[in-house]
Amino acid sequence: MLSFRMELPCLSLLLLSCLQSLSANNDFFTSIGQMTDLLYTEKDLVTSLKDYIKAEENKLERVKQWADKLDSLSAVAIQDPEGFLGHPVNAFKLMKRLNTEWADLESLVLSDTTDGFISNLTIQRQYFPTDEDQTGAAKALLRLQDTYRLDANTISIGDLPGVKHKSLMTVEDCYELGKIAYSDVDYYHTELWMAQALKQLDQGEESPLDRVILLDYLSYSIYQQGDIERALEFTKQLLALDPEHQRANGNLKYFEFQLEKLKKEAADTPPTEKKQKEKREATEKIKKPKKKFLTPQLPERKKYEMLCRGEGIRMTPRRQSRLFCRYYDNKHNPMYVLAPVKQQDEWDRPYIVRFIDIISDKEMERVKQLAKPRLRRATISNPITGVLETAPYRISKRRATVHDPLTGKLTTAQYRVSKSAWLTGYEDPIIDKINQRIEDLTGLEMDTAEELQVANYGVGGQYEPHFDFGRKDEPDAFKELGTGNRVATWLFYMSDVAAGGATVFPDVGASVGPQKGTAVFWYNLFPSGEGDYSTRHAACPVLVGNKWVSNKWIHERGQEWRRPCSLNETE
Repeated sequence: MLSFRMELPCLSLLLLSCLQSLSANNDFFTSIGQMTDLLYTEKDLVTSLKDYIKAEENKLERVKQWADKLDSLSAVAIQDPEGFLGHPVNAFKLMKRLNTEWADLESLVLSDTTDGFISNLTIQRQYFPTDEDQTGAAKALLRLQDTYRLDANTISIGDLPGVKHKSLMTVEDCYELGKIAYSDVDYYHTELWMAQALKQLDQGEESPLDRVILLDYLSYSIYQQGDIERALEFTKQLLALDPEHQRANGNLKYFEFQLEKLKKEAADTPPTEKKQKEKREATEKIKKPKKKFLTPQLPERKKYEMLCRGEGIRMTPRRQSRLFCRYYDNKHNPMYVLAPVKQQDEWDRPYIVRFIDIISDKEMERVKQLAKPRLRRATISNPITGVLETAPYRISKRRATVHDPLTGKLTTAQYRVSKSAWLTGYEDPIIDKINQRIEDLTGLEMDTAEELQVANYGVGGQYEPHFDFGRKDEPDAFKELGTGNRVATWLFYMSDVAAGGATVFPDVGASVGPQKGTAVFWYNLFPSGEGDYSTRHAACPVLVGNKWVSNKWIHERGQEWRRPCSLNETE
């Protein structure tokens, strides 16, 4: 027993040292890399729990042995009590048992073996994911469902492209997802997931949840979307199961009243007006023929999601025939004359190139190793206030930083779900070597470039459409750096992604897939210094996999002789 009590605190210290590195970061859902640490934490907790169960079983086994021994002894003694106690040893042992041994047994039964396990759990719980993490992961699933047009059943049975570890969702999982959507006033997804939970319940899955609570959410979410008839139907199903349900009885009367009102309005509508309305509705329902390519009229969000699904890529065969691959030494750079690198054209306008096998596995692992302890929720520089803010449109880990267009300062980006870290050349020779490689292959000055930013995308990690350069309406963008605008972007892909995670350019219909060990490069500014608005790009949500990237933003200062200015605005 004593050894057990000693082992659990030791385990606690080991776990504490592991978890302290996570406590400052939190927002686990924004980085798959950091979420892996939670798996090890949970594994250690299970080990601790098993130790507790073993201690309890040992205690019960000792009590059982004691009870069995006394049961046998009592059975013999009771047959001839006086004769049994006539033996002086038996009389002594009875006194000893009742005075000492039963007291020891009482102490054993009252002993608490939970101390070590509860201590471990209490220490670790302060580093556990929060409600924000659970909600963030749930919303990521809903975002993936929309972007990749997945139905609830496909997600629930885990039938996703490229999955290695298939996982099924329970009725409670579906219900929880629907409830989170409901709390976010997202009645569309509430309906989808409550219906999925109901479907699995009807298929015989065991669950502590019953149909009543699911039908309650389902009927109300459908009503909120304007389908009173279906809402009434589900309300009646609910009342058939629970006739005394107060809210459902109230809703039944209200829905029936609203339907009657609509029927009356329809009856009072003049025939001519009714026919015109039906004609308008019929015209609106006529489906427009699908177009092969994206059109400028489509909303950017639609173009972005289509490209993420691999639809609407605007590369014609004629343009494709002008894209080449080559061995590249950047005008006979001494580093690459004897060993040129492999380069291929990814897109023509804007011109995007990919460098193949440009970073080794060893280098990528070292970069990740350096970055992982520093990962923070991505931030952006708020152009108005200049304050660092979480970026809502980027889901990856620093959480990503972007420049606020009004203040020009870095602020956390809510549109970016990721975590990232900045690595400097002087802290590790490999980072310095990588920086020099980028300079040799681009011919651009690295002294004025931003540090290497490493990002790890979380559940459904994405970065919605954005520009890397500062626009004219952002006069203070990058002002605090004093190095001018971002002239170019270099982006390393440090992992393969099973599904999703492409870099897309919605305005031109371009899509560049993540490929481990490669890097893509493009200019954000024309030689004249004007911004190239066709470089507006986005990172698609990661559907399956773990996406690691690192990027180098190269600035104008120091490039005067390396990339001379042009007098033509768009050259």
